[in-house]
Amino acid sequence: MPAASALNVLVVDDQLTMRSLIRNSLQQIGVREISEAADGELGLRAAITKPVHLIISDFNMPNLDGLGLLRAIRAHPPTSKTAFIMLTGRADRELVQRAVQFGVNNYLVKPFTTAQLKEKLEGVFGPLT
Repeated sequence: MPAASALNVLVVDDQLTMRSLIRNSLQQIGVREISEAADGELGLRAAITKPVHLIISDFNMPNLDGLGLLRAIRAHPPTSKTAFIMLTGRADRELVQRAVQFGVNNYLVKPFTTAQLKEKLEGVFGPLT
């Protein structure tokens, strides 16, 4: 049972308000180490520079979308095992299937509640303490 406070999370979303909402939800769950990136390219650089336990990434972003980021993370041996939750505004079955094919650990549909985010985290890490 990992402690939420032990998790180091990278939030990747091109919308500042969404990054703030995710950060606030993570803090309510007990996560303390949270970094942010405004697009997939910056997220990839951040994940390579400072490894994290989890990436929560939006799907639809400029420069490098969420699927591209997921593929790049999985293709880079030092980050290939990093947990990845895809965040999407659409529950598009094809998108979810492609994300699963590329190794996504879980996905979350916007808008979401803190309880839903916690459920997705626990789906990846097991019960959080």
